[in-house]
Amino acid sequence: MIQDDVLAETRDRMAKARDHLQGEFGSIRTGRASPIFVEKLKVDYYGSEVPLQQLAGFSVPEPRLLVISPYDKGSIKAIEKAIQASDLGLNPQNDGKVIRLTMPTLTEERRKQLAKSVGKVAEEGRVAIRNVRREANEKLKALVKDKKTPITEDEERRGHDQIQKVTDQYIARVEELLKKKEQEILSF
Repeated sequence: MIQDDVLAETRDRMAKARDHLQGEFGSIRTGRASPIFVEKLKVDYYGSEVPLQQLAGFSVPEPRLLVISPYDKGSIKAIEKAIQASDLGLNPQNDGKVIRLTMPTLTEERRKQLAKSVGKVAEEGRVAIRNVRREANEKLKALVKDKKTPITEDEERRGHDQIQKVTDQYIARVEELLKKKEQEILSF
């Protein structure tokens, strides 16, 4: 049925919004070392901007230590420069073979700031999901008025109810992700 297509597209777009939110949460520092913080960092490699994940491998031998192993040892200076130029506030240690990044411990004040910023990111995710819901509801309304493929008002109402259920599920998932991230930030 036509409204099933709208519902499937809605689910897909809401899942993408949730996945984007997870990526945003992953890039917020919690005091633990993670490659997510630096893997998308752009490095000037022989005149072109290349993501760090294409130039190096990552390992986390200790909870607060990230080791970056460049595939090409000649790129180590460029990687170091990109990390220093970023807004991560990390000081790379280069031994000629690998780069070590030690994650500083977070102060209580900084943890609270991060928790607030996580809340703002979560709200952006909720807004994105609600926008998908609004667009799906508008599509259903347009289908009722469409002469070629009309749907009944009862089908439209059922479609709106299904879209609302899906929206509630994804908003609940955002809340779960938010609680998990806040707990991670405040407890470490």
